[in-house]
Amino acid sequence: MAGGVPAAAPAPDRAEALALVEAAARLLFTNGQTTERTIHAVVRLGKALGFSFEVTARWGEFTLRILEQDGSDQIMVLALAPAGVEMHKVMETLHVVDRVCTGTLGVAEARARLADVAQLKPVSLVRFASFAALGAAALAVIGGATDWRVLAIILASGFAGACLRRGAAHLFPSPLPQPLVAAFLAGIAASLSSSVLPPESVFLIALCPCMVLVPGPHLLNGTLDVAHLRLPLGGARLAYGGIVILLISIGLISGLSSGGRNLPLTGGSDDVPLLVDMLSAALAVAAYGTFFSMPWRMLPFPMLVGMTGHAIHWLAQAAGSSLALSAFLACLFVGVVVTPLANRLRLPFAAVAFASVVSLVPGSFVFRMCDNLLQLVSASSAEAPPLLLAAMVNGTNAAAILVAMAFGLILPKTLIEDLFPPRY
Repeated sequence: MAGGVPAAAPAPDRAEALALVEAAARLLFTNGQTTERTIHAVVRLGKALGFSFEVTARWGEFTLRILEQDGSDQIMVLALAPAGVEMHKVMETLHVVDRVCTGTLGVAEARARLADVAQLKPVSLVRFASFAALGAAALAVIGGATDWRVLAIILASGFAGACLRRGAAHLFPSPLPQPLVAAFLAGIAASLSSSVLPPESVFLIALCPCMVLVPGPHLLNGTLDVAHLRLPLGGARLAYGGIVILLISIGLISGLSSGGRNLPLTGGSDDVPLLVDMLSAALAVAAYGTFFSMPWRMLPFPMLVGMTGHAIHWLAQAAGSSLALSAFLACLFVGVVVTPLANRLRLPFAAVAFASVVSLVPGSFVFRMCDNLLQLVSASSAEAPPLLLAAMVNGTNAAAILVAMAFGLILPKTLIEDLFPPRY
């Protein structure tokens, strides 16, 4: 102290400050935060530490160009792949960034805290597997399941599939085998059930445990990147999501084929009471929030949004709207509500938004299309045209609903953030 004026805090070591920026970028980019919000946080943190950054992001490569006053720019290239979704890591990282930017946390302490964040574990196996089972059963109820035997099989299949996923995560460095083995198990369960249950029930047994494997945040983040003209990154995210869906389809159809069965052509029912539909949607949202390591205290928010969105979808369907229009209206509501709240609560938009609308994903059309295409391999000349037509119809329906959902979620997010940029 001199003359009553506090002494200025010592400037952070340059290398230590850059290491802090790198750690924050790594945690945000690889754990499901949107590219736009990741870049904003990194640039904001750099400014607080005395740096001026230009940031570019691609799959496997996150580049920081440090703009020096003398023109001798420095480039840092981080080898990062945005293949994970862990909300608690994103939330904790943004909290640390906020405190550094407001001057209430030093660089050394912030680095130590981010090192702890990087070591955070996903939710426990019991919670993960239990919610996978409950989420699959909730989707079955939305699909019209009422037979306790069907729900029991789906619960068991979802629970065992989640355990297999965790086991595969320990055995293989790549995340790709996880949906493959879980979907294969779902196919085996459906194949074994086909001898005692009707085809519409077998369809739900096959479909619902696979629906909880769909990589929605990657597809949504990829679409957001394309909307912001980050075409290489957006294309890579969408390709990754497409590969996961392909592996789910291969696993499901392989499991069915092991018992000499195909995916039933029909299944499910739209005749579900509104209250049952909403409560089941809330349970499905809770399941997806669990998959993405959302803290317990945060689950009510997306559950309430998902229930309301699903009510809008149900009412639109009751009024005679098409599946695509109903999905668009529901997702439009979710996008309007989730965008400002996700920014305020420091939650990844794609993970929260997708969790809120997961039950609207047209998985039945996607898996039927894949089944139709695989049957073409061994089809006779008389069987091939109907199979090809069915694949085209199922693929068109799936594409229409997915595009409607993407526009419904992304349009309000883009407009709201352009008109009212988040202030931190």
